Amino acid sequence: MNNQEEKQNQKQKEKVAKHYEDYAKQFTPKPKYFLNCLKAFIVGGLICVLALYIQNLLINRGLDEKTSGAFITVILICSAQFLTGIGVFDSIAKFAGAGVIVPITGFANSMVAPAIEYKKEGIVLGVGAKLFSLAGPVLVCGIFVSTIIGIVYYFII
Repeated sequence: MNNQEEKQNQKQKEKVAKHYEDYAKQFTPKPKYFLNCLKAFIVGGLICVLALYIQNLLINRGLDEKTSGAFITVILICSAQFLTGIGVFDSIAKFAGAGVIVPITGFANSMVAPAIEYKKEGIVLGVGAKLFSLAGPVLVCGIFVSTIIGIVYYFII
């Protein structure tokens, strides 16, 4: 009898879960995949076109390609940090999605946003500590993986 009751309770739970899932689907908005991809492609492409335009301007003014590429990286990072600071980056990211989040601008935003949020706690314990809340694990992972790859590369070749 006890086993019979457990099966019945299980069936009842599954039935309730199914009804809840059907109910939740009524209120869940349907994602517009094509439109989201199109917006991400256009905005990400515009960022790349603008960066390439500035890089070509720098090259025409006498900088080599490697140096101008470094300048473009700094410009993209500083622009994302500035836009995050004045509260515009989130609106752009909400519209563009992965088109603005995936490149280096998204990483700059994810570093600055927590720092701005915790600025009330002071420069060192608030901004300084939160600035590296994301960068720390990323740097540690990057250094660790590059060390492992270096060791493997040293012994294989």
